[in-house]
Amino acid sequence: MESASEKRYRELTETPVPLLITRLSIPTIISMLVTAIYNAADTFFVGRISTEAIAAVGLSFSVMAVIQAMGFFCGQGSGTCLSRMLGAGNKKEAGKMAATGLALAMILGICSAVLVILNLKEVTLFLGATDRTLNDTMDYIRIIVIGAPFMMGQFALNNQLRFQGSAIYAMYGLLSGAILNVGLDPLLIFGLHLGVSGAAIATISGQIISFFILLFGCSRGANIRLSISNVRLNAKYILMIINGGSASLFRQGLAAVATALLNRAAGVYGDAAIAGMSVTTRVMMFTASAMIGFGQGYQPVCAFNYGADKKDRVKEGYFFCIKYGTVFLLIMAGLCIFFAPDIIAFFRDDPEVVRIGAAALRYQAVALPILAFTVITNMMLQAIGKGVKASITSAARSGLFFVPLILILPRFFGLTGVEVTQAAADVLSLFLTIPMAYSELKKL
Repeated sequence: MESASEKRYRELTETPVPLLITRLSIPTIISMLVTAIYNAADTFFVGRISTEAIAAVGLSFSVMAVIQAMGFFCGQGSGTCLSRMLGAGNKKEAGKMAATGLALAMILGICSAVLVILNLKEVTLFLGATDRTLNDTMDYIRIIVIGAPFMMGQFALNNQLRFQGSAIYAMYGLLSGAILNVGLDPLLIFGLHLGVSGAAIATISGQIISFFILLFGCSRGANIRLSISNVRLNAKYILMIINGGSASLFRQGLAAVATALLNRAAGVYGDAAIAGMSVTTRVMMFTASAMIGFGQGYQPVCAFNYGADKKDRVKEGYFFCIKYGTVFLLIMAGLCIFFAPDIIAFFRDDPEVVRIGAAALRYQAVALPILAFTVITNMMLQAIGKGVKASITSAARSGLFFVPLILILPRFFGLTGVEVTQAAADVLSLFLTIPMAYSELKKL
C-alpha cells in the first residue's frame, strides 16, 4: 500500500504542472490575502476614529513588517531546504530543518520584542511619528511586539507547511486568526473604547490563535512532525536557512525600511499625507499579496521538482505563473486607476487623504503588471537555492532602488515625488531582474 509520503512525492512530480500550481496556489493566495487583511482591518476600523489614528497604525506597520520578514526568513529558509530534501528522499534531514527553522523564529521573536520595548520611544520617533501621533503609535507597537515570538512562529510554520504541499493547513491557520482579528476590532476599539490599543490587541490575538492552529496542522497527514530533539542550531543548518531565506528577509525587511522612509518623506506634508500613503500601501499590498500567493503555490512545485531532477517541470511552471499573473495584475491595475478615489475614501473619507492617496494609487497601479515577472523570478531563484541572485532581486524593489529614489525624488518634485517613488522603483527592478532570470533559465 502506498504511504502518505510516497503519495505526496508522486503528486508533486507527476500531476500536470498547471493543475498542480492552481491547486496549491488557491490556499496560498487566500493565506496571503488573510495576512493583508490583518493590516487592512486595523486601518479600516481606526479610520473611523481620526486621520491621526490611521497615521499611527501606518507608522507602526514598519515594525510589523520587520516581524513578518524575520518569520518568512525562517519559514522560507527552512521550507525551501526541506522541500528539496523531501524531493531527494531525505525525510530525516527535512525533520531537523523544520524543527530548527521554528526554533530560530521563536528565538528571534523574543529578542526583537525585548529590543523594541527597551527602545520604544526612539523607534517610534525614527518611524516618523509627530506630536499628535506619538502616543497612539507607541501604544500600538508596544502591544504588537509582545506577541512577536508567536507572529514569527506562525509565519515560519505557514511557509514550512506550504513547502511540504500542505497549503490547505496553512490557509486554515491564517484564516482562523484573521476572522478573530476582524471580529475583535470593532468590539475592542468601539465597544470597550480602547481605540488604537484595541486594534493592536485584536491583531496579536489573531496571530497567536493562528500559531497554535498551524502547530496542530504539523501533526496531521504526511506533514513533518516537529520535535525539540530535532533542533540543530548549528552553523550547517543556520547557513542553509540563510541561503534559502535571505531573499525573503531582504524583500520584506527592506519593505519595512522603505515604509519608514516613505512615512518620513510624507510627514513633511502633514498627517493627511502619511494617512494617504498608508492607505495606498495597504491597498497595493492586498493586490500584490494575491500575486505573491500565486507564486507561493509555484514554489513547492519548483523546489520539490528541482530536488527530484525534473527541471522541465520547474521551467513549465515558471512561464505558466508569469502568463496568468500578468493578466491578473493588468485587470487589478485598471480597477485601481479607475476607482482610486473611492478605494481610498473607503478607508478614510477625508478630502485631503483621498486626494493624496488616489494620486499615489494611480501611479503605482501603472507599474503593477511588472510584479508578475519580478515576483515569480525571485521565487524561482529562491526555491532552487540561488540565494545570492534571489537576494539581489528581492532587495531591488524596496531597497536598491526605492531607498535612493525616496531620498532624491521628493527634493525635486515635492509630494508628487513621494507618490511616484514605488512605481519608479518597480520599473528599474524589472531591468535588473531580466538578466538574472535569463541566466538561470538557460541552465534549466
